[in-house]
Amino acid sequence: MIQPIIGITRCSKVDDYVASIEQAGARARVLEISDSPRRVLNEIHGLLLTGGGDVDPVFYGEDRHPSIEDAEPGRDEFEIDLARRAMSSGMAILAICRGAQVLNVAAGGTLVQDIPSAVGEQLRHSITLPKDAHAHDISVTPGSHLERALGAAIVADTCRVNSRHHQSVGRLGEGLVATAVADDKIIEGIEKTGAPFCIGVQWHPENFWRTGEFAPLFDAFVSAARTRLTPAAGFELDMEHSD
Repeated sequence: MIQPIIGITRCSKVDDYVASIEQAGARARVLEISDSPRRVLNEIHGLLLTGGGDVDPVFYGEDRHPSIEDAEPGRDEFEIDLARRAMSSGMAILAICRGAQVLNVAAGGTLVQDIPSAVGEQLRHSITLPKDAHAHDISVTPGSHLERALGAAIVADTCRVNSRHHQSVGRLGEGLVATAVADDKIIEGIEKTGAPFCIGVQWHPENFWRTGEFAPLFDAFVSAARTRLTPAAGFELDMEHSD
């Protein structure tokens, strides 16, 4: 069976993302900010937007909060452009932590720049070690793409997740809906209505690749990406540039 190619945006902790994608039966291609978004989308079958530093609020029209920790130079521009093009093309997208925030900004939404000062600290969203520690529960919308993709990870419409973020999705971007929330109403999951697979999650499911709690999410993502291997999808596979 030909493996779909998943483009993974480079971050400082990319190994778990690569392992999760390979375990789900796809080939991983780590993308560089020097890549052309237009070319990239002609060479991959699915897009994984990864975690990392904060999105500059200039991209969603707000003043900067003192807590902002910038991502690598050029990363915001590259990933927002890439996300917009991928959404427009109907490509399968899985967006994780910062990636979910990039997805929302790319769709015209905003971010909560600092959860502790904006919402409070009744629920801890930044627990760094161990990276697969369960931090809190989230409520997942019944019947959503996210619920179906998470499978057995959901019990009675709730899911236990890890958490290490101080920002979150604010006003939802065009065409996006919230499909998971924490007890303090922080948005933990989003998806694009009408899209075959366009899901953003605020936690880090890739950290569980060894134990498999969120393997169904990556399996569903890779399965959606695999549909672009068919000629009917109007996709021209370019194996020469796939490494």
